[in-house]
Amino acid sequence: MRSVALACLEDMKAEETVEIDLAGKTSIADAMIITSGRSQRHVGSIADKVIQELKSRGFGNPRVEGLPACDWVLIDAGDLLVHIFRPEVRHFYNLEKIWGADRPADRLAG
Repeated sequence: MRSVALACLEDMKAEETVEIDLAGKTSIADAMIITSGRSQRHVGSIADKVIQELKSRGFGNPRVEGLPACDWVLIDAGDLLVHIFRPEVRHFYNLEKIWGADRPADRLAG
């Protein structure tokens, strides 16, 4: 599931993608991916691509929040959470700091 989501993000030119391993930190999911789109339209397009790929690959219907505004879209696929932000909104909420993604081992090239 993570590799499908990450491939979509790369295909859609998402920026500053970070993956955070949540195993042992919380029971809400095993992993979290945080990424940015350049505009509301870009955020929406990235989210649509991830949702469609997860569905077509048999990962079920993920729950989605934030699609109408596209400032911050959350895709909850059970074991995987994907957050797609506009850069200003991402900076404001700073989820990476909350979940400890500032550790070098948790960073992905982005």
